[in-house]
Order: sequence, then C-alpha cells, then structure tokens
Amino acid sequence: MKNRITLLSLACATVLSANSIKSIEYVNVSKVSPQVLEETLGMRAGETLDENKLNEALIKFYSYGYFDDIVVDNDNGNLKILFKEKPSIANVDIKGYKTRSEDNDAIKKVLKLNKGSMYSEKRVKEAKEQLLGMLSSDGFINSVVEVETEKLSDSSVKLTFNVNKGDEIIIREARYHGANELDGSDFKKVTANKEKEFASWWFGQSDGEMKIDQLKYDARRINDLYFEKGYLDADIKEPFLDIDFASNQAKIDFFVKEGEKYTTNDIKIYLDSSIVDPEEIYSELKLKVDRTFNIKKLRDDQEYIRTLVADKGYAYAEVKFDLKKNEAEHRVDVVFSVVPGEQVYINDVKISGNARTLDRVVRRDVYLAPGDMYNLTDIKDAKNKLKRSSFFEDVQIEEKRISEDKMDISVKVTEAPTGSIMLGGGYGSYDKLMINGSVSDTNIFGSGLTLSLSGDLSKRSNRYEVALKNPSINDSDYNGDIEAHSTKIEYRRSQYDSDVKTKGFSIGAGKEIIRNTYVGARYGLDFVKETYEYDSDFLRKPIPAGKKLFEDTDYTNSSITPYINYDSTNDFYFPTDGIKAGASVEYAGVGGDSKYIKPGVNFRYFYSLEDLTELDWVLRFKTQAKMLIDNGQINQGDSLYLGGPKTLRGYKSYAFPNNDSGYYQDPYEKMWSNQFEVSFPLVPSAKMRWGLFYDYGMIGKSSFSEVKRSGTGALLEWISPMGPLQLIFAKPIGDKPGDDTSSFEFSFGTSF
Repeated sequence: MKNRITLLSLACATVLSANSIKSIEYVNVSKVSPQVLEETLGMRAGETLDENKLNEALIKFYSYGYFDDIVVDNDNGNLKILFKEKPSIANVDIKGYKTRSEDNDAIKKVLKLNKGSMYSEKRVKEAKEQLLGMLSSDGFINSVVEVETEKLSDSSVKLTFNVNKGDEIIIREARYHGANELDGSDFKKVTANKEKEFASWWFGQSDGEMKIDQLKYDARRINDLYFEKGYLDADIKEPFLDIDFASNQAKIDFFVKEGEKYTTNDIKIYLDSSIVDPEEIYSELKLKVDRTFNIKKLRDDQEYIRTLVADKGYAYAEVKFDLKKNEAEHRVDVVFSVVPGEQVYINDVKISGNARTLDRVVRRDVYLAPGDMYNLTDIKDAKNKLKRSSFFEDVQIEEKRISEDKMDISVKVTEAPTGSIMLGGGYGSYDKLMINGSVSDTNIFGSGLTLSLSGDLSKRSNRYEVALKNPSINDSDYNGDIEAHSTKIEYRRSQYDSDVKTKGFSIGAGKEIIRNTYVGARYGLDFVKETYEYDSDFLRKPIPAGKKLFEDTDYTNSSITPYINYDSTNDFYFPTDGIKAGASVEYAGVGGDSKYIKPGVNFRYFYSLEDLTELDWVLRFKTQAKMLIDNGQINQGDSLYLGGPKTLRGYKSYAFPNNDSGYYQDPYEKMWSNQFEVSFPLVPSAKMRWGLFYDYGMIGKSSFSEVKRSGTGALLEWISPMGPLQLIFAKPIGDKPGDDTSSFEFSFGTSF
C-alpha cells in the first residue's frame, strides 16, 4: 500500500504547480470528521504546500481502513482531495447454521458484522474463520462456509454466509482409565463431553454430541470433582480422542490418577480481628476439621469470609488460601489469609436503562447511597429486591473504582412491560367454561404504584375487583393498599341450590421492619347474603332428627388481620432461589356479625439445581395451613375451602366442602395444602418452561384429615409480554363420586 501511495504522490507532484495553498476541499468523505481530516493533513490554506507532509497524510488516511482510493487534485493552489470510501454492511444473513433468528442474531454479534459496520475483505475472512471455529466447537467437522457479497449501491453491500454443516461427531464410548473410587455416572454430571445414552432425547440423558471446545476443560472438571471428594493428589490428563470418520463416531479416553482421600486436619484464618474476629467465623465454615476435605466447600468458605470483610467496607478484600498437605497421613491444613485493602465509600449511584421508571423508584431499593460505606451484602440484596419488583426483566449492578477509597455504583436495568390487558380461563367439570380478565399496570407512569381492575366469570360464579397498591409510600419503608370487590358464587347440589353474594372492601398498611421482612395489618368489611332453594321432592320428605335445612342469611363480616411476611426470592415472576413465608391472624368481630379467629401460615421455597447438576431445573414447594376458631359466631360463608390452582390442582376452586345431602353442615375449620413442582426449560429465550407437579391437601371440621385428596399433572408456563401465562393439565388422585374435579385450566397473571 505504501508503494502505491508514494507513486500517487509523485504523480500528483507533477501537477502541483502552485507552492501556496489557497483552499483545501475534502470530497466524498463521511466517516472521518473535518477536524480529524485537518489534523491528519497537517496543512492549512495560506501555508506552503509540502509534498512530504502530503505523502505522510495519504499514508495515514489509508491506515484508517475506511477508504479504497484517494486522489489529490491541485488547481492553481486550490487543493481537492477526493476519497472513495469502502462500502458499509447493509445486511448480514447466515443460512444453514441455526434455525432460530435469535440464535443467528447472537452469532452476528460475535462475528462483529453488525448493520452499518465497515466492509472489508479482511473482516469477512476473519468472520468466516470464526464461524468455522464455532461449527467445530459445536462438534461439526469438515464444515464449509461460503460468502456471497451483493452490491446494493456504491456505499452498501449485503453479506450472506452459506453454511454447509459438516458431519456431527457422536461419542460412542467414554472411558476413564485409572478411575476406581469414582465412575462414569459421577463424571457425566460435570463433563460436557459424555457418551450417548439410551433414550438420549429425554431430559437429563446425554445425546453424545461432541463439543470440541470443551475438551480441554473436561479434564479440569473431573480433577475438580476429585478435589470435592477429598482426593487432593488426583491428576487427570487431557483426554485422547479417537474419531472414526467412516461412522462419525468417537471414543474418548481420560487417564486418571486418583491418589488417596484427604481429611481436613486444621483450619486457620489470618485476619485483622479489628475488622472481623476470626474466632466468630470458624463455627460458620462449611469445611469441618476431621471430615473429608472438599474444594467446593473451601471456595464457599472463601467467599463467605470475603463477604464478611467486604460488608465492613473493604470492597477489594482478597481472601487467599493455602493447602499444606501431610502426604504420609493424608491430612491437610487449610490456611486462609485475608488482605483487606482500604475501606471504600460510595461516591455516586448512577441509574440507567429506566426510560419509564422514575429514578427514585429504582434508587429506593438500592441500599447504598453516596457517602455510605461499601457493603457487598447490600449490593446483592438490592439486585434481588429490584428483580422482585416486577418492573425489570434484568438488573445489573456494576462497581467502578475511581480512587483508592471511592467507588461509583452503576445500576443498569432492563425494563419489563408492566401494563397489561389479560384474558384467561379454563374448564372445570362444575364451573364449565371459566373466563378471567384484567386491566392492570404495576408501575403507573413509572411511579411504582399498581392499579388493577379484574373480573372472573363462569357458569357458577363471578368476581369483580379494583385495587390500588403502593409498595413504598413517599419512598419510605411503609406500604399500603386498598381494594373493593363484588362476588357471587352459585352452588348447584342434587337436593338444593344456593347463592352466596358478597360486596366489600379492604384497606391495609405495613412496614419493612428489617430487610425483606414486613409487618402490617389489613381491615376488611364484607356484606354477605346467602340464599337457598330446595328441590320440591326433597322438601316433601321428613327431616331426620338432628338435621336442619340451610336458611337464608344476611350478615356482615368486619375483621382486622395483622400479618408478618418475609420474601428473599430473586425474581418476581420466576424465582429460582429464596423463600417466601408469612403468618397472619384474622380477627372477625370488630363490629359485624361473624365472630371468629382465623390464623394462617404459608411457606414457599425455590431452589435451582443448576449449580449442582448444570441442568436448568427448579424445585418449588408451597405449603399453607389455616384454622377457623369459633369466637361467638361462624357463618356458613366463613368456612375454609380447598381446591383450585392455589391449593389443590385437579379439583375446581372451592371444591371442598362439598355437601350434596341438602342438610346444614358445620363450616370446615381446618385446612392444609401442599404443592410440589419441578420446572424444566422449554424455550429459554422466549421465557417458556414446562413442569410436573403433585398436590396434596386435607380439610375437615374438627381435624385436618377428614377429607384427603391428591392431584398430579403437567403445566406449561410462559412469561409473555402481557404477564405470566399458565396452562395446567391435571388429573385428580383418589377422587370420589360427587367431587368437583377440573382437568384443564389456563390463566394469565398468576404464578406459583
């Protein structure tokens, strides 16, 4: 290129008849600013033309990589530099590799050939080689990538990468030579390359596809597994791969030296006691003296110690460990050395990504403010709380060091759709077609307020509700809500029909007393009307001794319910970690006719198996129990109920108690339900999952176990742009004639 430029400059010199520059014009250049052009040329109008400077400037212009050609023209001191810019990439298409557009978009980002970027043969060649490398990493050999370049105009081109995927290598056998204490079933939990298993299409079974880019890491993963089991002398060599290209199958051999299992002999922590007293740490460590050494527990302890120190403001604390092995006795001493560094204070908290949500709504859930001392637990808790708000799809908190003792915190959020119009429903053997709908916004005008209007309709029941909630009144620790509702439930029995109509409202207020823990109280007032209509043939029969018919009733229920709730989950719609728990006691008798006490407790637990198994499986468990204690007057409508998605799937809502006898029965006073779920990924990029569940519930008048039922089934769930959608396919277990079962339901706006 330099030779070409020099010749060009010499050619120009023959026509540069004027020594003084009268004017300078840059023609057909858009990718370099005028200021950069002037600085690169190094000459201005009025100065003497310097051929050497011009030659050097041309070399610099070419080095920018934006130009295919540059021509200099001098018309009696009027200098004109004409540029021919390289075209831009108008579109990139990848054919034959991935089927989903989202996957192809991700590949384009890796290749760095985005729309509008500069085209060059070198960049296209590099992208082609990178694409071939990705195919090889995916286990395809002898792949071919051809590139078509279509000129759309003088300034733009379209690139098409035609991918012909080569043969996919399947691992037929994985052998672990020298492994006696552990075997293939242990190794397949940690390695990326494993042999093909029976029913490889089923979740959790290996399809045997070769992942070449992961081969170099698999030996380290096996080595790490041995370290978790205490084998500190274990040594695993990089695997040997034997490929049969005729059948596209492979054998993979790992060579293992196991050694002996080590026991933890002693643990020492060297840490300035004025920061954290080491004596207070030992009992909390996962590693225990005289137990088998485990490298995973050691790393957990390392992070635990670092968190304790970082919570004291030492943001850049380092926790190093040293292992002193006694090879003769197979015991090991663990020594933690803590280098705390300087205490760090928050200089500024910067919020970004919240185009709609007000800064103060984000900031109130960030536990650190300018001037505060750094605290790592505060950072983690703030991230979880922001994700629980339902306002954001993703939350990232980054730390930027600006001096030895100052740090900026950058909170980057990706907003989720919060306004929605929802329509859902289901089908039950009793209610028949059920439809529910709502109009809501959980973040009105970005203020954090929730306003909703909802309705549920079916052949047997309806409910209408309007509610307003404020999770942080004036950005304080106090919250409040108010709602009004109207319901009607029709019961159609063999001997009689009944209608229960309720109109009322509730108002509540609460406060966060300690992190993630809320206390408060709610007042509710309901006006209830129960009416009964009996079958004429039934009325002609004499009423047995000790029995009586239901009577029409109008009554008022006025109650106050103090509560305490705890929530440490890491997401609003789809938590994978944490606990939700609560307890409340409803006291009815603050005026009104009903007089009872209704205590209740609930507990939900979420746990991801990904860290243990590398499988995106999530365990969910929910249990809740309620009691109804007579304090002067319990009306029929005050009864506890069991059934429906929230308590017992496979049965319709309010399925129990079920009274077909026609005679009055006492309200049910004890209820306990349990729900177990395992959730699996379906289409992760679309936030779609599926799951299996088993529910077990009990209800009774004087004991929990008078009525016992179970249900099982599968569900599909999708966090759609309008909110969570669930399709529930249930089968009742142990149902009896007369039970109100439900085999299918779907709904928007509810989650586990």
